[in-house]
Amino acid sequence: MKIQVLSLALLICLSLNAQDHSHKSTRAFSFPDVSGYKTLTTDFHQHTVFSDGNVWPTIRIMEALRDNLDAVSLTEHLEYQPHSEDIPHPDRNRAYQIALNEAKSHDLMVISGSEITRGAPIGHSNALFVTDANKLLVDKAEDAFASAKKQDAFVFWNHPAWYPQNPNGNPKLSDFQKERIKNGELHGIEVINDGDYAEESLAMALENNLTIMGTSDIHGLIDWHFKEKGHSRPITLVFAKERTKAALKEALLAGRTVAVFDELLVGKEEYLKPLLKACIEISDIAYINKTSILKVTLTNNSSSDLLFQNKMPYTFYSHPPLFTVPAKGSTTLQIKTLEKKENITLSLEAVGTYMAPKQHPTIEWEIEVGTE
Repeated sequence: MKIQVLSLALLICLSLNAQDHSHKSTRAFSFPDVSGYKTLTTDFHQHTVFSDGNVWPTIRIMEALRDNLDAVSLTEHLEYQPHSEDIPHPDRNRAYQIALNEAKSHDLMVISGSEITRGAPIGHSNALFVTDANKLLVDKAEDAFASAKKQDAFVFWNHPAWYPQNPNGNPKLSDFQKERIKNGELHGIEVINDGDYAEESLAMALENNLTIMGTSDIHGLIDWHFKEKGHSRPITLVFAKERTKAALKEALLAGRTVAVFDELLVGKEEYLKPLLKACIEISDIAYINKTSILKVTLTNNSSSDLLFQNKMPYTFYSHPPLFTVPAKGSTTLQIKTLEKKENITLSLEAVGTYMAPKQHPTIEWEIEVGTE
């Protein structure tokens, strides 16, 4: 009897622990809102045992909660099912349904999604906001994309530079992709997949007005694949009018995104620059007494380290021109203005970020100066 009671108590404890996973990790994502928009953290390319991943869908939800994500999608391969002998599932919506049920008591949006998996030159693409993944499982790739469009899906091209399909590591926009873009069946492109940033994909995004995406494409555990190696998972920041699925979809279709991997941020200029400006708070502005050396403290309100280079006509005292403002930390600059000024323009190039291949944005803050 005692053994039965102890066993029951143990089972209850394990059950409670399994359900209590709303706590956040020390590497949880945090980015400020920008004017007019909510900044949503998302990962829209993940796998479970329902295709070629190694975890159950509930684990993906637990990981997302620890990372403080706002939205996720489990994008299982439709055509590639290596675990089908052990986990037969004729319904390709099953992973989504399990994930949705796991997230129902948490503040996490789960977006339905599937990966259309074909050989080159078609490649792999994720369709989000689908109503029935089974209808995408058809012989012709053209019909799969047409079905996604009929379901009003947002579709993006996965890892276009993936070397098994492009041996030279450079993406190529084939006639198939061109036709999908023309037909309104392809809306975005991954510029960051796993740990790979492809600036050629960024060029394609800008040339074809495609939404810029960053994803983990995780198959194993987030902790093992990224965090134990000192990285955060790649994500897409989406600038939505409100925190709803409908607003999220509207923002994706409008292209209001920035892809993030650690200190690397990639996005269109009109979205990247406001984000960077919002990330940095300026304070403690004052001249050091009886000098023309101006002290300015920069505080980084984001979860990414930000690397800057001085672009002002003034130089720094006791500080290199290239410096980092750490995530959730501060850096104090001492600017040699040569004479005391009532206001200055703080101009910094964000060298860890890209708004086009090899092009970094320069961010400016107009600051009023006091004395101490």
